[in-house]
Amino acid sequence: RKELFDGLAIVEQAECPEAHPVLRLDLSGQTYGRPEELTEVLDNHLSLWEKLYGANPTEHSPARRFWGIIRRACEQTGHRVVILIDEYDKPLLEAIDNEPLREAYRATLRGVYGNLKSCDACIRFAMLTGVTKFSKLSIFSDLNNLDDISMDAAYATICGITEHELDANFSVGIEELARHNRMSTEQVKVWLRKQYDGYLFEENAKNVYNPFSLLSALSKKKFNDYWFGTGTPEFLLKMMRRENFDLENLPNEPVDAAGFDALDTLNSNPLPILYQSGYLTIDHRDDMDNYYLRFPNEEVERSFLKQLLPLQIAKGQQPTNSLLVRIIGHIRQGRPEAFMEELQALLADIPYEQGKPGEIYFRNLMFTIFRLVGFYCEVEHPVSSGRSDVVIKTDKYIYVLELKVDQSVEAALQQIEEKKYAAPYAADPRKLFKLGVNFSTKTKQVDEWRIVET
Repeated sequence: RKELFDGLAIVEQAECPEAHPVLRLDLSGQTYGRPEELTEVLDNHLSLWEKLYGANPTEHSPARRFWGIIRRACEQTGHRVVILIDEYDKPLLEAIDNEPLREAYRATLRGVYGNLKSCDACIRFAMLTGVTKFSKLSIFSDLNNLDDISMDAAYATICGITEHELDANFSVGIEELARHNRMSTEQVKVWLRKQYDGYLFEENAKNVYNPFSLLSALSKKKFNDYWFGTGTPEFLLKMMRRENFDLENLPNEPVDAAGFDALDTLNSNPLPILYQSGYLTIDHRDDMDNYYLRFPNEEVERSFLKQLLPLQIAKGQQPTNSLLVRIIGHIRQGRPEAFMEELQALLADIPYEQGKPGEIYFRNLMFTIFRLVGFYCEVEHPVSSGRSDVVIKTDKYIYVLELKVDQSVEAALQQIEEKKYAAPYAADPRKLFKLGVNFSTKTKQVDEWRIVET
């Protein structure tokens, strides 16, 4: 089928590459809540291949059937087999909080994947894609011939679009996007970079754009959040519900190289899995081989926080977007009292099953809300001492907030005065609000706040 490659560099080769039988095992698009579901998916693939290459009645288990298919495909065609396995880890990820089911899946998949070594002489090429690696679950314990290219510099740009590739191949799309939005091409490129660029898969490699989001923006001529529409894996949502997931310190937490292989349960460090699922990317690597991570761009951060917020608040709340619209409206219109009432009502309905929220819960919720507000208003969220917790700026108003947990609003306002948090805005013509807020872990509410206008 050489005609399928017309116009590509491979056509210039003197000889057409040999044809190889291809076995594609696709584990995506399925659910794996019951032990038999993995068996059914494997059986569907194996039965299809057995129609092509024959079956042996002595081969019963999925692992043994796969072994026979690989060998017969090679013998019958005279060419070694190409094996493609898509989302090899999905069954394990869906059973991440169910140890018996996870162990059953692990045993089945270890046998199936073990054929990549035992049938090595019959395999021309094999490629496995998935979200993460399972070193502790040992699904690859029998393999020593896999080359992990996930963070390999030679492949660091293979799954994205570099700035050079964007300029060389998408100039027409950029010009059309600029005309449609009444912007210059340079303005469009700044927006595209801010929205969709920033992925780094090796510390010395080039940043790459998310191709799905970039191509969607060029096609639809809108700077929308296309990442949000791709959905979030269920196992990741479960992990994000954990109370000890400290969002504010996320960029400051080191992850050593071995940590990227350590996913085992929901109690695993969430940072590697957030990296491997595309929500975080490499920021830099220090001289002790620790990685520091960050959100790659605004689209991903905004999408992540919008999916996280409903997990932090009560069931039955109005949609997250409506909540944000109301909060941002109050802030823009100089209504701090209404904003605080909105926040108090939100916290009042925390479901009982979430347990008693502590300081980290409150601070995570505040961080999520103010980071989302920051996409529409200017928000400073400093983490160093000597600065207020949050400063919000609009065209007409400035808000200086100090947040306390199980203390008092007097202590919060006193800290604003003593530390002179509002001093930089003394000559600013905008109206200034100082807000002291106290959250009670006993009542699970913002039990007190006070607003001082200047």
